[in-house]
Amino acid sequence: MFSHYSGGHRRVSSFLCTHLASHGYTVAAMDHSEVVALELARKDGESKAERSARIDAIIGNRVPDVRFLLDHLLAREDLEIDAERIGLAGHSLGGWTVLATPEIDQRVRSVVAMAPGGSSNPRPGILPLELTFAWGRDVPTLYLAGELDVSIPLDGVCELFDRTPGSKRMFVLRRADHQHFIDDVEVAHEAVRAATFPGEAAWIPAAMLPIPELSSGEQAHLFTRGLTLAHFDATLRGSDAANRFLAADVEAKLAVRRVDMFVHRRVTAE
Repeated sequence: MFSHYSGGHRRVSSFLCTHLASHGYTVAAMDHSEVVALELARKDGESKAERSARIDAIIGNRVPDVRFLLDHLLAREDLEIDAERIGLAGHSLGGWTVLATPEIDQRVRSVVAMAPGGSSNPRPGILPLELTFAWGRDVPTLYLAGELDVSIPLDGVCELFDRTPGSKRMFVLRRADHQHFIDDVEVAHEAVRAATFPGEAAWIPAAMLPIPELSSGEQAHLFTRGLTLAHFDATLRGSDAANRFLAADVEAKLAVRRVDMFVHRRVTAE
């Protein structure tokens, strides 16, 4: 299942969802409640208290959305879904969503979090999200991050990685920003740079580098597709080939495809 970023929709990362489907996965990408529920839409002239209540409701509906869709899919007789091999992938607020769900839903077996929110010190204007990681079991987790992510800085994703219990890996795409995990990277990135953000988020466009100075969308999609597929193949299908790939020199293997990335490893205290 795929969970989109705040303000996104179910088709924002079709490059990834269609790739997984082409490899035999049943893929469901949802429109979260804030996309379809009129009461969660931003209203002109809303007070600070009204905005705060609306944001709380958006956050509060995220995990129930995932569980509702999962219940629906597993109840369908026309789909052959193995309830013992459920994987979640998400970007930004969606990344937070897939990290928050395993605490509530024991059916989740594997997670891919792309530039997830939830760090202890979010930038101004970024949603205040919390994660406890009280999963009570090992949920193999893959983190994918952008080296130059303005909205969700790399150090915040590293914090979440360090706090994550159990099996985990983290890969970082060099010269990548927040929009490198969605379709039409170049267009989406420049659209954000040209946008006017309200309130505390007004600083974001000016802080972003022009897209010619960053990794290409083609490189970003190769990075995301390949590593997400390998993670799910290794953790949900028990693929020996996927496990060998992830345990090998991934940087060198992706460099052959002209993808410039590096592995993040937890730094342990002496």
